[in-house]
Amino acid sequence: MLKRLVAHSKPAIFLINGTQGAGKSTVARALARRFECGACVDADDLLRLVVSGAAPLEPPLSPEAERQLRLRAKVASQLADSFFEAGFSVAIAEIVVGRLEHFRSDIKNRPLLLINLAPSLEIVKRRNEARPNKNVFEPWSPILDRAMRATLSGIGLWLDNSNQTSEQTVDEILQRAWKEGALE
Repeated sequence: MLKRLVAHSKPAIFLINGTQGAGKSTVARALARRFECGACVDADDLLRLVVSGAAPLEPPLSPEAERQLRLRAKVASQLADSFFEAGFSVAIAEIVVGRLEHFRSDIKNRPLLLINLAPSLEIVKRRNEARPNKNVFEPWSPILDRAMRATLSGIGLWLDNSNQTSEQTVDEILQRAWKEGALE
């Protein structure tokens, strides 16, 4: 398969947001591969760095869980800035509901492009059922989907990737992100 590089020669930082099961990690990796120098920062990988003392991420979130999520956002932002400053385009896969301002303030480099993946909850549930030993739908997906649509409406690029492959989603991101996804 030929690697399709993007026409944009300047690096960018893409913040790939969505509920659990929206395709953030898959799309972020596919997007990063489209650049000559691309890096993917997956927040799930950062979560696995904590080998003891991890707070449960169950509703309602404890103050310690909130603190650890804040730390995760800070570390993801620092990694993104480091890669960006070395000439890489970066795709961060993370749920930013309620924390967009953390990323806006923590990420120092621009352009910063917000991509909201918003597949239907039916599709998210179906994707979850296809995953062995990993429940990413309950309890969070319905809660996060509602919160994302309520608090981030009109901010960033919104994509319903329900019926798209990851490559089709990346194609659409690359066509629209610079005009519709830019954050100040």
